[in-house]
Amino acid sequence: MYKETHLRSILKTISWRFWATLTTTVLVFVFIGEIGLAVSIGLVEVVIKMLIYFLHERAWGAIKFGRVEIKPMVIWITGLARSGKSEIGERLTELLKKKGLKAEHLDGHTIRNLFPETGFSRQEVNEHIKRVGLLAKKLEEQGVFVVASFLSPYKESREFVRKLVDGYYEVHISTPVEVCEARDDKGIYKKARQENLPNFPGVTVKYDLPENPDLEIDTTSLSTDDAADTILDNLNGRIKL
Repeated sequence: MYKETHLRSILKTISWRFWATLTTTVLVFVFIGEIGLAVSIGLVEVVIKMLIYFLHERAWGAIKFGRVEIKPMVIWITGLARSGKSEIGERLTELLKKKGLKAEHLDGHTIRNLFPETGFSRQEVNEHIKRVGLLAKKLEEQGVFVVASFLSPYKESREFVRKLVDGYYEVHISTPVEVCEARDDKGIYKKARQENLPNFPGVTVKYDLPENPDLEIDTTSLSTDDAADTILDNLNGRIKL
């Protein structure tokens, strides 16, 4: 991936203006036959067009017509383990970037690796989600769309994030626990049931269902791409991405 520097942009502008002016000068010389007059007209053209361009850009910079501000949002995807929220979050982030928006995907698996000593009790999970919410807030303030896919089973920490960020959009992946467990190729549900893990949402502790999510999606018979498209379409109907 390459990034164009300001110096390269300036040199390209000068190069374009040089060849454009040289073309004008040559045309004038061809038609008139006086090199001095042709050069003079070329120089006058440079000054006039630079002035016109400056005034043109300043004028359009002050005009609000046709300028649409898109405020970033924090799209919080919550659901049981193996419901598909991480895959949907990843795909949604790709779709947002394709629209030319700045977007970052925060995922429960990768973020928890940054805090390996974080436990799984209700209090510890809530504290973990609050830390993620603070990170999402910082990214939102920088104009970044944040797609956060976290199990986030407890309503108090989800409400903390809702109140913290400016644009909170909650997606509940409502896939039933039976479907999630059938998809479990890592055996985490089996382990939770056999070892009676004390803090496994949906099995040994209750998952607090979102009371009023912005969107609810059941992935029982819905693909990852279709689910991401559904979220994007719903967002687009609200904020015109």
